[in-house]
Amino acid sequence: MPGSSAGIVAGLTTAALMTIGFLAYQASATLPADLGRRQASGTVADAPKAPRDRRNPTALPRGSGTGERVVYSVDDDRVWLVGPDNRVQRTFRVTPSTVDPVPGTYTVTSRSKKITGSDGVLVEHVVCFTTVDGVVIGFSAAVNGSMAKPDPHVRTGGIRETRADGDAMWRFATTGQPVVVIR
Repeated sequence: MPGSSAGIVAGLTTAALMTIGFLAYQASATLPADLGRRQASGTVADAPKAPRDRRNPTALPRGSGTGERVVYSVDDDRVWLVGPDNRVQRTFRVTPSTVDPVPGTYTVTSRSKKITGSDGVLVEHVVCFTTVDGVVIGFSAAVNGSMAKPDPHVRTGGIRETRADGDAMWRFATTGQPVVVIR
């Protein structure tokens, strides 16, 4: 008798697992494709441009937030590292990626000391803050010091900075640090 009870339990378990698998497949097949993805509130082109100081083009744009933060302008290809007193600690030009983040406020989600970038270049001081359609967006410095424009036919998310600027970003932008993207 014990042998037949084990067979019944095994059969019921198999049937239950098959039913759960079928229901999981059926549920995933009927979900909207964008469920669970962050919905962008617009595009870079739709966002208004933050006001600039025409006499000082490197000045921190008005309306770029308050407090300690990283500010990144997708139109000007410039970054500002802003201290808790709202004073710019450092500003520098960057080489943009081929995929731009939508203007808004993000936070640093991850950091990597040294990795291979999405373009195949060895990079250091990687500071990531969002993902756009599966492309991770973040700041990094090429170990070889290059800041070449990326291939426009390849979707990349690495916003390139010099090694010195990358080192400053690495020390400044820890996990959780706000990143404000403006036009």
